[in-house]
Order: sequence, then C-alpha cells, then structure tokens
Amino acid sequence: MSSSPRRVRTGVVLGALLACTALTGCSVTLIEGTGTPLSGAAGDATPEEFPIIGATDGEIDRIARNALSDLNLYWSEEFPPTFGQDLTPLTGGYYSVDPGAVDPAAYPGGQIGCGEPPDAVEDNAFYCGPGGEYPNGDAIQYDRAFLEELAGGYGRFIPALVMAHEFGHAVQGRVGYPFQASIAIETQADCFAGAWTAWVAEGSAPHSSIRPAELDDVLRGYLLLRDPVGTGLDESAAHGSYFDRVSAFQEGFDDGPTACRDDFGAERQYTQGEFQTDQDLATGGDAPFETTVETFAPEGLAEFWEAAFADRGADFSPPAIEPFTRRTDCDGADADVDLLYCPDDETVRYDRVDLAEPLYTAEQGGDYAVLTALAIPYSLAALDQLGEPAEGQDALRTAVCSAGAFTASVLSGESTVLSISPGDADESVSFLLEYATDPTVLPDAELTGFQLVDVFRGGVLEGLDACDLGS
Repeated sequence: MSSSPRRVRTGVVLGALLACTALTGCSVTLIEGTGTPLSGAAGDATPEEFPIIGATDGEIDRIARNALSDLNLYWSEEFPPTFGQDLTPLTGGYYSVDPGAVDPAAYPGGQIGCGEPPDAVEDNAFYCGPGGEYPNGDAIQYDRAFLEELAGGYGRFIPALVMAHEFGHAVQGRVGYPFQASIAIETQADCFAGAWTAWVAEGSAPHSSIRPAELDDVLRGYLLLRDPVGTGLDESAAHGSYFDRVSAFQEGFDDGPTACRDDFGAERQYTQGEFQTDQDLATGGDAPFETTVETFAPEGLAEFWEAAFADRGADFSPPAIEPFTRRTDCDGADADVDLLYCPDDETVRYDRVDLAEPLYTAEQGGDYAVLTALAIPYSLAALDQLGEPAEGQDALRTAVCSAGAFTASVLSGESTVLSISPGDADESVSFLLEYATDPTVLPDAELTGFQLVDVFRGGVLEGLDACDLGS
C-alpha cells in the first residue's frame, strides 16, 4: 500500500475494479454436510470402475480416483446445458506418478500424457491437450507424492481440488479457451473447480465429500498455489494472485459453470501486477506501521465514507481510531476483544499489541491486512450514523462487505489518499481466514472464513450496492 497525491486520482494501482458478477447483497453460501475424512459420500470408486495408470491403493490415489470419477459425472450432466454439446470423455486417460519411485513398466511406452516421461510431472499436476504427434494426449497426470504434501498442509480435499482444476482445463480443451492469456485460462479453471466443489458440498457426488470447515482449507491452499507477489499480469505462466484465484473459485461455487463460461473474457480485470517502484519492491509494498494506522487508515476510510454519505445526501463524521494495549471494552474494562466500535464516544478501537502489530508483521500479513481489519469496525460506525444497527451478525456482514467496497474504491483509483500494491488484496483474504474467525476479533461474525471472504468479495466486485446498507 502506498500513498497517492491529494486531489489527484492517479497512483500506483495494481489493477482496475474486477468485473462484476451477479451476487446477492451480503448473502453467503451456507453449507450443510457430514462428510467424513475417511470415506467417500457413498463408497469409493474402484480401480476397475475408474482406472488410473500407475496408481496404487494409497490414500491420495483413492481421493484422486473418487474426484475424477465424480468430475466425469458432474460434467456429463452440466456440459449440455452450459455448452450446448455432450461431454467427450478424455481419450488419453489418467496417470499417477511418484517421481521418487518410478516404474517405467507401469506406463505405456514408459510415458505419461503427451509423450512425457513420468518424472515430467514432478511437483505438479497438469492436463495435456489432444492433438500433435503423441498418442497419449487429452490426459490428466499428477505427482501423488506432491499431492500428499499438499494434503498434509491444507487438508484432504486439496488433491480433489487439483483434479477439479485440471479437469477444468480438459473442459477448455473441448470448448475453447476464454482468452489467450495464461491468467484467464488458469482462473477460469479455478472457477470450474469451484462449481464442481459446490456440487460436492451439496451432497450430490457419489464418491467425494467436503465439510463446511474444509472450505477454509481449500482457500488456504490457494495461498500456496498463487503466483509470487509481484508477478506480471501478462507473464506466460501467470496463474493469478491469492485474491484472483480465490475470487474465481468462489464465483464458480456461488454462481455455477455458466458464470465461469461467461465472465473470463478479455475485459476481466485482476489484482495481480508488478511492483512499480524500487521502494515498493524493497518493502514488499508495505508502508510503515505508524503511517498505516495514523494516516492511511483514518484519512483513507474517512474519504471513502464521506463520498458514500454524500451520494446519499448526508454528512459523515469520521470516528477517531484509537489503539489500546491488551484487551478492553468500550468502557475501558478488561474484556476479551481486539477490535471494536464504541458508539457512545464514536471511536474505533484496536488492540495494538495482540492484533495490529502481529497482523502487520505476520508472514502473510502487512499494511493492508491491518487496514482491512480497521475498515470493519469503521464501517460499523458508518452504519450507526445511518441509523442502522451496528451490532449483531447482520451488521458484521454488512461491515465486512463494506470493507470490500472500500478496497474496490482503492483498486479502481478513486482514493486520493492511497493505492494498492501487489499482494495487498491477498492480505485481506489472509486476515479474514486466519484472524477474523477468532471471536476475540469479530465476536459477532458466526461465519466461517470461506463465508467471510465471500462477503468481502461481494463488496470488491459490486461496491456498496452489495452490502445492504439500508435506505
């Protein structure tokens, strides 16, 4: 995050406002389900029913087989209404590889898809399209040892997510790629994966299951799968920032495969981008902590809400933003809370020691994570001034959405106070997943990290119109 000159609507901006999608205010997708981590929804697909070349009887191959079997079923049902044609099954098959213990005899001609040697898939998974000189095209292959590592860090559904992403590329291979840019191709595949995951979450998959809490792990997994911060938007192998990939996945999850089909054209904008100055490169785009909490937060948030109130023919009185050390309540007594709005004296308060400083210095934190945190109680102050309830779950959802709308205004260059640096929007996602679900941070949320991110995303995509601010 960096400053922008006053009264000049320009600055180092990572990208324009993301393309809007049809979201419904502050609504979030509430998932019910009792899927267990030990078995599929109704039993496993067998090797005879769904062969994978090179597969073992291990856990990763079991998860991958179940997912691929369910993906074929899902897309056989969704392909005709979405694309006006039937799904053509993959002709090149599926390949499982442990690059550290390859038996070439297990693979036809010692090759996996597109004529590659088995170890070509090391630390990866990929779809190889049809055509060319190799007979094994139109195939999905994966490094099961790599997927085991991912599952150990981000949950047992991650291998299934990877299969869904690669099957998304197989979908593209049949209907055409959305736009000849790597980031569009990759995020559309994330969207397709999200659409399939919603189907699984609904309990429709014969062999795969996912529990509500596991959706948080899915989003955390995208942190590992994002491009390095500062990767150029047009680089040949760009996959997207953390926010870009999570947003695409949730778009498919919420709106289904038709949204994935329609919303990834050349006009779609992304938060990914390169650092524009040597100073931002050296600091990772982070402003000093004191500048963040004493200048950017009060001035940037005040500017945003003053404009929003002016659009309603009203005046906004900026609340003071005050730090405290350890925990307090609005009366100054000890309480188990780190972040709050106090309506009696119209102040936003935050715990500097237990929340703001650790959030700023966290590996996936930074200045914009702190600013996102402060934007939530600041939005409660705005609700209070509008005569709307400033307490409870509905108010908290509106405030999280409004923090997203504030981010949208910065992304689009409307702020004269600050602009977003590469990775800043990613910090918002990390805050919502890793901190905001703690009841000492947002005690009224009662939402999973996945749902909080989805609400925030609604504000980023549609602005305050998505946030149910009342009349």
